[in-house]
Amino acid sequence: MGPSLSRVLLEQVAAGRRPATVRLSRPGRVVAFGRRDVVSPGYVDAVKAAAEGGFPGMERLTGGRAAAFSEGALSLTFTLPDPRPAERTNQRFAELTGLVSGAFGDLGIDARIGPVPDEYCPGEFSVNARGQIKLAGVGQRMIRGAAHVGFVILVSGSELVADALEPVYAALGLDFNRGSVGSLEDEAPGIGRGQAEGALIGRLRRDARLEPVELDRSTLTEAESRAGGFRSPPAPAIG
Repeated sequence: MGPSLSRVLLEQVAAGRRPATVRLSRPGRVVAFGRRDVVSPGYVDAVKAAAEGGFPGMERLTGGRAAAFSEGALSLTFTLPDPRPAERTNQRFAELTGLVSGAFGDLGIDARIGPVPDEYCPGEFSVNARGQIKLAGVGQRMIRGAAHVGFVILVSGSELVADALEPVYAALGLDFNRGSVGSLEDEAPGIGRGQAEGALIGRLRRDARLEPVELDRSTLTEAESRAGGFRSPPAPAIG
């Protein structure tokens, strides 16, 4: 229900029914497909390849190309009110990737902002280690009154994610360099999601006052009712 919940929160913030919201979660195994993937001739085969590798497919809220969450990944999302969100697109990217790379630096990692050669789901504001491996990708979606910025952060299990994405990218007809897939653990052996979460929350608390809020039942119910619209369709049966 990740992308559907993100969409509901985005609409609530845009309507002024909810303040700026940060959500840090552990989504589990899934391949998140971007809009260009969905209209690709190879999309159905890519969804099948992901499923055969044990990764259900979903269509994410933001753009970009296919990325994968796993049990070693974190999802970090920001939902921010803004009457003219398009005017501050790059500012949000720069500020929030700076926060994430700073948190990685607090963990002793040489974190930088920018794409690495032949990276998967390439982006100007990817967060990398040493300019060599991608650690986190980021995307953004805007509607009137608010913006959503979402990060895919790989804490551990880079080989698992590379194995999952390689056939997906082949089905989509895209180049894939498995050597570009990296994790925090590759740079700082032994690190876990708890430590990564602590570093991210520490950085957030430097910039803002955080107030834990439990999601209300109506928000969760609406997100659950809309979740089907973000699931990748199953491959058609043969015969």
